[in-house]
Amino acid sequence: MTDPIARTQARHERATANAGVRRLDAVSDAQIDQLATLLIDCVDGGASVSFMHPLSRDKATAFWRRVAADVATGARALLVVDDAQGIVGTVQLVLDQPENQPHRADVSKMLVHRRARRQGLGAALMRGAEDVARACGKTVLVLDTASPEAERLYARLGWQACGTIPDYALLPHGGLCATTYFYRRLESV
Repeated sequence: MTDPIARTQARHERATANAGVRRLDAVSDAQIDQLATLLIDCVDGGASVSFMHPLSRDKATAFWRRVAADVATGARALLVVDDAQGIVGTVQLVLDQPENQPHRADVSKMLVHRRARRQGLGAALMRGAEDVARACGKTVLVLDTASPEAERLYARLGWQACGTIPDYALLPHGGLCATTYFYRRLESV
């Protein structure tokens, strides 16, 4: 295979197929610690994911403890993928929606550690989130992003951009950024 695009696509397909995305039904203290490390890495790297730099370990841990409580009640689904050093990627589905939106879920905090990017893990996490959403009876998913790289990923996976809001939030190191909203309609399995 000499075509560089075909080689890249094949590498991503292998990584995606072997990514090992799994849903956590409960979140241990060790997993909370690994998720906190992941979140801190992403914020350090400039990801606009609701936190400012520098993100303290205490604040990151407190965030994941709140997520773990929602996972325990079924209000939220948490998917992760590991490498040899621990959790390297995650995405959440906020399943608990208002009573007039039982068919919908929000995709939240799709994070991949900087050491593991460009290996197909983001795509694998998003496909896993879509599978869990279908299994939970959800037919519409919504997310927002301030990342041009994430926008390209979502578009490649069939998500539809539906608008950009300028000056929506602050970047972790300062400065305003826009956010783009996406949605995806899911077909039944």
